[in-house]
Amino acid sequence: MKDGDIIQVAHLVSDLDAAMQHYWQAFNIGPWDVYTYGPHNIINSRYRGQPAEHVYKIAVCWVNGVQMELMQPVSGYSIYDEYIEKHGYGLHHIKLYFADCDQALARFQARGYEVVQSGNIGDDVFYYLDTEERFQGAVIEIGNAGSIPEPERRYPA
Repeated sequence: MKDGDIIQVAHLVSDLDAAMQHYWQAFNIGPWDVYTYGPHNIINSRYRGQPAEHVYKIAVCWVNGVQMELMQPVSGYSIYDEYIEKHGYGLHHIKLYFADCDQALARFQARGYEVVQSGNIGDDVFYYLDTEERFQGAVIEIGNAGSIPEPERRYPA
């Protein structure tokens, strides 16, 4: 990977299990690793500058070297809920890789892109930038693609 590579495309879904099943049965996309994230396992979880309390489920798989992510908000309020209220479910963000996220973040902030939500999952650092208006709905996330804990389950099993 090199700085700026697209490493993930993420969609917000209303029913994670139904979405995984559809992608698998209709397009043979998967298998999916499934996780639940929230205050119990995200370090330094922040939403709009405050400690974040939201919980969400995700499923991820790899398609030609890019991670596909499905996300279902469960509780609390986050950038995901904001997005659903404005645009409904569907494409939410594209994640870009940076070896040094602090350096990349400083460059993006100098260009006027502030952090909306951030945290650490295992060794993976992530920052969602306030790009939604300028990119006509798309959110840009930056991260270092660090290692994360093992999934809770896999679909199909």
